[in-house]
Amino acid sequence: MKSKKFSPIFVFILMTFITIILSFVLSFFDLQAEYSTVNSVTNTLQNNVIGVENLLSTSGIKYIITHTVSNFVNFAPLSTLIIILIGIGVLEKSGFARTFFTMITQNFRKNSITFMLIFLSVLSSLFGNIGFVLMLPIGAMLFKYGHRHPFGGIIASFAGVCFGYGINIFLTSQETTLMGLTLTAARVIDESYAIGANFQLFIMLIALVVGSILMTRVTEKVIMPKLGKYEFDEVETLDKVKFTNRELRGLIVGIGAAIIYVLFVIYMIIPGLPFSGQLLDSNAVYYIDKLFGANSLFNQGFVFIIMFLFIVVGLAYGFFAKTVRTNKEISECLSYSLDGIGSIIVLIFVASLFISTFEKSNIGLVIVALLTKLVDTFSFSGLGLVIFLFILSIVAGLFYTGLEGKWQIMSAQVVPAFMNASISPELAQIIYVAGSSLSLAFTPIMMYYVIYIAYMEKYDKGNQVSFFGSFKYMKSYGIYMLVMWFILIVGFYITGLPIGIGSHPVLAF
Repeated sequence: MKSKKFSPIFVFILMTFITIILSFVLSFFDLQAEYSTVNSVTNTLQNNVIGVENLLSTSGIKYIITHTVSNFVNFAPLSTLIIILIGIGVLEKSGFARTFFTMITQNFRKNSITFMLIFLSVLSSLFGNIGFVLMLPIGAMLFKYGHRHPFGGIIASFAGVCFGYGINIFLTSQETTLMGLTLTAARVIDESYAIGANFQLFIMLIALVVGSILMTRVTEKVIMPKLGKYEFDEVETLDKVKFTNRELRGLIVGIGAAIIYVLFVIYMIIPGLPFSGQLLDSNAVYYIDKLFGANSLFNQGFVFIIMFLFIVVGLAYGFFAKTVRTNKEISECLSYSLDGIGSIIVLIFVASLFISTFEKSNIGLVIVALLTKLVDTFSFSGLGLVIFLFILSIVAGLFYTGLEGKWQIMSAQVVPAFMNASISPELAQIIYVAGSSLSLAFTPIMMYYVIYIAYMEKYDKGNQVSFFGSFKYMKSYGIYMLVMWFILIVGFYITGLPIGIGSHPVLAF
């Protein structure tokens, strides 16, 4: 007897109703939590109280009715998915994706291709959440045109982006925000405390290489054998060893167009050159904030920049390979990936409804605040405190995924506790981010989780996609990455080796 597969749409609807009822029950018992934040002017702690909001009340129901449409329209995965799909459609319909990815898969080993896909997915966290929308379709095409199950590419790239979210060898805009909160909390103990820009470089370089190798092994040894065979269409199963002159000419022109376009974009993000820097936020102080800050044109338009790159490459290939000749064929390319995505739009709608309802209830924030209070309750020190924060960050990440929001609640208690135990604030931040990344792939309140399911359904030909089944694929990745981070964190703490340039796990007074 086959086990029942729960449709993602049905589960999101069910979880929305459960959230509404749960908010009523918890608010009836007046569940609330106190937490501390740091006044950056006086370097003193101030108390805050947050409680669960009843969504079964008149105001709660009014909020759901009046904000459902706007929350759906403003739901980030919706717009980014549609825009990227337009570009992906041009790549596929023109034939560039088929030629390019077939050539790659014919000339490189499967393990090497998987490793590079995961490696790039991990690095994509440099660009924020774009990796969830960009790397998943690339992974699917890479595996499909390599005559492998597309699910393998989707699963591997999703794991790489999620678990790689805690691996940042470069200081990102998000890292600078977290570092600011860490410094503010640290100055409660030491007003002159400072953190360098490369404070986590060494531990992150190890995590990048080792994590990519481990996730490659999981993909090849655990995931791919479970997926079985994929029923390819006739055009997908053609095993091309040789390419026509038109295809090769189109490929060369397409790659050349991509290089010119990328060089132009790079020039536009270099400050100080003639007519350059137009995509930067000129009012920001640090370059990373100029590039990825909220007011940066590069950050705001990154999805469009990628989409336009795909369009330029695809059409350049199509014109020279003679696969795109008329304006009608251009229109068909632009709409190719959007055909038959009605169920995906519905899926995103119910996901946006659930996530906005859960966030409005404050259940996640209350749980994070209650968990943070345990730092003072148990009064751990030394290795016990390190391990406790690691576990705490993983559990808290299941109920609230925003890194800045969680750390704003947790840092005011965690960082002083670490410093009082002679452990550096830098290590506290690394542990927090690593732990948070481990839970990212296992919680439906992470808004880009719906993109993972959406791409799975796009390539589903055997009704294999289920809500809980999609989580099961992440289990082996999670175990391997959990062990890796535990060994790295405990190892650096015990040995006292520098975690970055000028940063150590233990404070020297």
